[in-house]
Amino acid sequence: MTHTQPPHETAAPQEHSPPQPRTSLESAAPASAGASLGRLVGLDMARALAVFGMYIVHIGPPLSATDGVGNWVRYLADGHSSVLFATLAGFSLMLIAGRREPKTGLAGRQAKARIAIRAVFLLALGTALAIEYGGVIILAFYGVYFLLALPIVQLRARMLAMIAAALALITPQLAFVLKSLLSESVQQSVNAHDPLKALSDVGVLDLLLTGFYPAITWMPFVVAGMALARLDLSAVTVQRRLAALGAALTVAAYVMSLLLAGKDALRSMAEGGKSSAGSEPASFGSGSFEAQGAASDLLSAGPHSGTTFDIVGSVGGAILVIVCATVLMDRLPLLRRLAKPIIAVGAMSLTAYVGHFVVQSVVGMPTGESSQVSWVPVLMFILGAIVFAAAWSRFFRRGPLESLLNAATKPVKYVR
Repeated sequence: MTHTQPPHETAAPQEHSPPQPRTSLESAAPASAGASLGRLVGLDMARALAVFGMYIVHIGPPLSATDGVGNWVRYLADGHSSVLFATLAGFSLMLIAGRREPKTGLAGRQAKARIAIRAVFLLALGTALAIEYGGVIILAFYGVYFLLALPIVQLRARMLAMIAAALALITPQLAFVLKSLLSESVQQSVNAHDPLKALSDVGVLDLLLTGFYPAITWMPFVVAGMALARLDLSAVTVQRRLAALGAALTVAAYVMSLLLAGKDALRSMAEGGKSSAGSEPASFGSGSFEAQGAASDLLSAGPHSGTTFDIVGSVGGAILVIVCATVLMDRLPLLRRLAKPIIAVGAMSLTAYVGHFVVQSVVGMPTGESSQVSWVPVLMFILGAIVFAAAWSRFFRRGPLESLLNAATKPVKYVR
């Protein structure tokens, strides 16, 4: 299991000037955006936090082996870091398609082509990683999210928010019904003719419905991020309203779940819902075919449960993180300078994400379910990512994989 955020493009360096590292947000936005981009560096900070949360889930002690502060850190990371990534992924799409104003005409067609190329790149990379390291890699799912988002990249914030809300309310129940109707024999028949399933553990059916991050219940996060990108996050009024909205969504979702499901909901949240390794309890749209559960479990709000309450509460949490990071980086210049190495991790999050699998393989660490009982390994990975990103950004404008992805999108200039 895994999560990541695709990188963003940078403009070509000016002649006769040394490379000046940019945040992933700066690199994706048009140069005319000007100084306001400095305020969006908080998005890279949020992305770095999501990377570190992923490290905690994959390398840190499991929830059952933690207590006190460690227990809360592990719980907050489990499921929520991948949701934050997915929300930021939606934001990133709009940086390509035109953040405040959608690109139209030739620019719009090229933007869609660029998104489609990124989708194919991530689908291929995710499949390759799954073949090499096993497990469920979120990159392939990201490719599907991007393709599904193409028809709506030109919509305004209000319409995108309405779509995200509708998806959050409808898709968990729809996923439950579809999985109930999907017999094991039909699933096996589909998988038998699926080339992706033959290559790795994740096939088309997994990507859309039965996998760990299925598009049917994860698109609300992406669309919510797209709606956020249409807003002026540098405006104080917008920041306050989003903070209030995020808090309201989070509290309402978990309180309503607790009231409706009672002790079962509380136990699900305390146990971390469906674990990132794919263990029980059941989920609707976030687990395997065998993980289908009872209809009453739709009232749960546990991480990775894939229910309406989980989606709404997780989106609220993602909004809070994004707004808080944006405000802190905007209003505390000293903190922004001190956090520059961490921000660099967010600016090359694809490299940081894939890199942690490579390092785990090289040093012989397991890449599946957490088996560590110490926090030392995850702290070393976090420190290593910070040092690498800080050093790399001094000489290059993009991370290694970000540069490769940028090169893959070059052919869009031929789109007419």
